[in-house]
Amino acid sequence: MKVVLKYTHTKWFILLFTCLMMNQALAQQDSLSAREILRIADEKMRGLSSEGEYSMTIVRPTWSRTVIMKSWSKGTEYSMIYITSPAREKGQVFLKREKDMWNWVPSIERLIKIPPSMMMQSWMGSDFTNDDLLKESSVLKDYNHVLSGEENIRGYDCYKLSLYPREDAAVVWGKLVMWISKEGYHRLKTEYYDEDQYLINEENLFDIRRMDDREIPTRMEMVPMDKKGNKTIFRFLNVKFDIDIKESFFSQQNMKRVR
Repeated sequence: MKVVLKYTHTKWFILLFTCLMMNQALAQQDSLSAREILRIADEKMRGLSSEGEYSMTIVRPTWSRTVIMKSWSKGTEYSMIYITSPAREKGQVFLKREKDMWNWVPSIERLIKIPPSMMMQSWMGSDFTNDDLLKESSVLKDYNHVLSGEENIRGYDCYKLSLYPREDAAVVWGKLVMWISKEGYHRLKTEYYDEDQYLINEENLFDIRRMDDREIPTRMEMVPMDKKGNKTIFRFLNVKFDIDIKESFFSQQNMKRVR
């Protein structure tokens, strides 16, 4: 009888300890700020640095075309994109270095600086803007973050975050609304609003799978709200995170050499 009691007490102790640990983990998760949730999701998608190959398919009611590219990044301040196909655009390079951005066009051997006024313009004819692809604005630094609710997106319980631009931030959007999954911190959906609070674009992310050392959504679809039948699909083909890459890689001189 004594042995049975001892076993029962041990079993209850283990169960109680497990419940306490689960409650503590849930409480810690619930106490995360909107900014912290966004930071985890952003760093998971971006890494400290990265090197990868991507495809972008521009879909229109009567045609579509695909652009293949290589990309390198370091933090939020440095990025470079090299176009590998189609042939007529092969060799074009886009560089972001801190607050400055350039485009190298080999067909005319010209280096063009991209001014802030062009951040809202389409990137290579797609539904992504220059700002979307080259990340001039930082969702962490340039916006105030509010945890505005919880919703289920495609079977994932998500945090709903509202982002409002800081007064001194040079950003192109009047508001962003993001849905980030509680499990895995995957960014699954983003709505882009203009300064008058009209919904302009909706971005959805799919196909969560392992890419290098982490699981991330590997397909993004950007859909403009006022252009029926238009969308742009951005796919992660192969990405390595947290690579050893120096800031000196992101230079105007290297734009003409990178392959």
